[in-house]
Amino acid sequence: KGLQDGIDEVREAVDFCRYYAVRGRQDFGSDLLLPGPTGEQNTLGMTGRGTFLCISPWNFPFAIFAGQVTAALMAGNCVIAKPAEQTPLIGQMCIDILYQAGVPKNVLHLAPIRGRVAGEKLVPDARVTGICFTGSTETAHIINKTLAERGGAIAPFIAETGGQNAMIVDNSALPEQVVDDILISGFQSAGQRCSALRVLYLQDGIAGRIIEMLDGAAQELIIADPMHLSTDVGPVIDKASLETLQNHAAKLDKVAKCVAKAPMPEGLESQGFYFAPRAYELEDTSILEREVFGPIVHIVRYKASELDKVMEDINSKGYGLTLGIHSRIDHTVDTILSKARVGNCYVNRSMIGAVVGVQPFGGMGLSGTGPKAGGPHYLPRFATEKTVTVNTTASGGNASLVSLSEND
Repeated sequence: KGLQDGIDEVREAVDFCRYYAVRGRQDFGSDLLLPGPTGEQNTLGMTGRGTFLCISPWNFPFAIFAGQVTAALMAGNCVIAKPAEQTPLIGQMCIDILYQAGVPKNVLHLAPIRGRVAGEKLVPDARVTGICFTGSTETAHIINKTLAERGGAIAPFIAETGGQNAMIVDNSALPEQVVDDILISGFQSAGQRCSALRVLYLQDGIAGRIIEMLDGAAQELIIADPMHLSTDVGPVIDKASLETLQNHAAKLDKVAKCVAKAPMPEGLESQGFYFAPRAYELEDTSILEREVFGPIVHIVRYKASELDKVMEDINSKGYGLTLGIHSRIDHTVDTILSKARVGNCYVNRSMIGAVVGVQPFGGMGLSGTGPKAGGPHYLPRFATEKTVTVNTTASGGNASLVSLSEND
């Protein structure tokens, strides 16, 4: 991550802590008094489920890690926190901070283990009463299958997974703003965000100009050590990710046209897992079988009469995490929004950087189960409900009927 990305992530972690504390007071502070017949009192309250296993990703090793853990704790659970294999030290740092803040050590435990071990030992254990996961769709399917096959109580599974995220740009859009948002959405954090732009649909009247400007803007990107303030794009996470991107680019070079590519400084590739951000123009999206996690944007042109076809193409992929729309025609925006089966839609802005409590984040379909992290419906998923009914006449009648003041 670049320096600003790192600062933003710490801020997001802080936002999660504060937001869930506020929501916790509202959701768990006191039982809800329900209506009922005279002589009877009915209340509804929530309590923790037991022990939650929280599995977080490497691309937000502090913010998502902290968000999962604090939500589960706020709802009254013990937590086993498994950081990503690539980022265990950041997970340890977060746990240490939570201990310093007063979280009891006997309710929060770090499990810096491989995903395979967690899948074999922790997920099948019936003492784990819930799982919160952020990661790939493939891994989510494995976890879900394991939960279904194990014995014991049926455990809730909260999953936020990947996306084949699209941005639709029509002829009325402002090209300068579009290009800025493409760079931010597709290339910031080296494209290693689950919300990042993957497929860019450009209406034919504006496509040529956008592509030309995008190529020029890409030439100005600085690929370098992320510790430098001047750096725009740093390395990808590891060798495996780099090889996946290189293989995908090699495949695209044969069937598509590379229309924009950032310059790679000489000798930089030998200093880390650096990959030059780029964009390819395709005839259609049939070649895109799954999400490729990195700074590659796939461009497809469309005609105004083909907007319904574009929406069918997006929805047919089965993902539903983020969608960007650039248009200054309200009817077009409303039409797209009405047809989109997507969790987070962004109009005339970038499609990354959701803010806790303002833009609750989470997808649908292959992109997650919901509820949205950083939203008002998140904490209750970590809890179970309990109702209590008290027969107040057992003590001699409904005292409230005779204890009212004259003013009442």
